[in-house]
Amino acid sequence: MMDPLSDTLALLKPRNYMFHGLDAGGNWSMHFEPRQGIRCYVLLSGQFWLTLDDIPEAVLFKEGDCFLLPGGHGLTLSSDPTLPTTDAKTIFSDVKEGGLVTYNGGGACYGLGGFFEFSGRHASILLGVLPTIVHIRKESDKNTLRQSMEQIMQELREPQPGGTLIAQYLSSLMLVQALRLFLFERAEASSATGSTDIGAGWIYALADKQIGGAISAMHENPAHKWTIQSLASRSCMSRSTFAMKFKNLVGESPMDYLTRWRMLLAGDRLLNSDDTISVIAPSLGYQSESAFSTAFKRVMQCSPREYKALCQ
Repeated sequence: MMDPLSDTLALLKPRNYMFHGLDAGGNWSMHFEPRQGIRCYVLLSGQFWLTLDDIPEAVLFKEGDCFLLPGGHGLTLSSDPTLPTTDAKTIFSDVKEGGLVTYNGGGACYGLGGFFEFSGRHASILLGVLPTIVHIRKESDKNTLRQSMEQIMQELREPQPGGTLIAQYLSSLMLVQALRLFLFERAEASSATGSTDIGAGWIYALADKQIGGAISAMHENPAHKWTIQSLASRSCMSRSTFAMKFKNLVGESPMDYLTRWRMLLAGDRLLNSDDTISVIAPSLGYQSESAFSTAFKRVMQCSPREYKALCQ
């Protein structure tokens, strides 16, 4: 039995990853083109500025910082955000997977970076609720990610039998770790302050025991005839309070979330299995193909048959 975070990452379908190290010195500034996926950085020494293409304000990161960038933005890393930039492709073009680039003699800033690419058709939807920068703040959590990335780099840098598979496994594990640590930190911060303002989106909602429990129930049995009342009862809340809190945290109503999740599952099965609509519809709680197709078209903006034809 999978949990909502595992369910969602399974739909993202991690396809590719790459890891490099950077040892920069002097004045430097490099620009990375937009790319759909998640970038991950661990700064081992020194500091650098991060500037996203569509956000003018630069953010300073210092030794020990770990963060993820899930938005697919173009970005600039630099010693000074006012410097002219160099295309990162020219700097990293010859480096092997797990390799280290020494730039301007090195010695001032040393960090590790990774990139995760996804083949899932709806990665942008599933990742769109994450903040622009996922900053891992607890020291113990930073150590966990740092150790994971260093191990991946070693596997890539010093190939051994089975090393490719190990690196692939470790990279997937690191991504899950980072998102889970982010969830734990949000939940702890909310509990410590008593604040209910933890953000809007499915991943934020998982940090809330009541709403996270309701989402887990829907994921465990998406075909069940869930109602707001039955979900509220599982969350030990009144119907109205549950509906309001769910909408505030997730950004949509419980029934809209359930329908959208069912359609994402259906879309995945249409593309990656031989299941027909007559099989998929009842397995997701629909008594007729027409009711299922109507819901699918409302959420996915096309019929199931059009979706399969367009995406293949």
